[in-house]
Amino acid sequence: MKALIQRVKRASVTLDGELYSSIGAGLLVFVGVEKADEKMNAEKLAEKILKLRVFEDENEKMNLSVSDLQGEILVVSQFTLCGDCKKGTRPSFDNSAPLDKAIELYEYFVKSMKQGGLSVKTGKFRAMMDVELVNDGPVTFWLEK
Repeated sequence: MKALIQRVKRASVTLDGELYSSIGAGLLVFVGVEKADEKMNAEKLAEKILKLRVFEDENEKMNLSVSDLQGEILVVSQFTLCGDCKKGTRPSFDNSAPLDKAIELYEYFVKSMKQGGLSVKTGKFRAMMDVELVNDGPVTFWLEK
């Protein structure tokens, strides 16, 4: 699994002009599922994100996690994270998980995130979404499990 994580002041997902979900301060997590991924990957990635110290403490050092701050999390599926752009000029999605597996592991990842006790909201799987965010920093990280 791959995740692009952005520390945000706020973020939202809109579908067909209607607000679908939104969060205040916390993390926006874009998630891509690959063929080789299993539930263990989802669990480890969720645990890593919940504990990742990307928020500043009183000394302006990244020493606090989203869990420490009781921040919110917005999880958005994004299969394009699994795109391979090494050859040519058109991404290859050969490593992306088949639809059924991608849905299953995405939902399992969201469930694993919710076990952290924070407010976790989502986008809509396979939908064309307008994602808006105010990046805090900017602070952005790339994770793979």
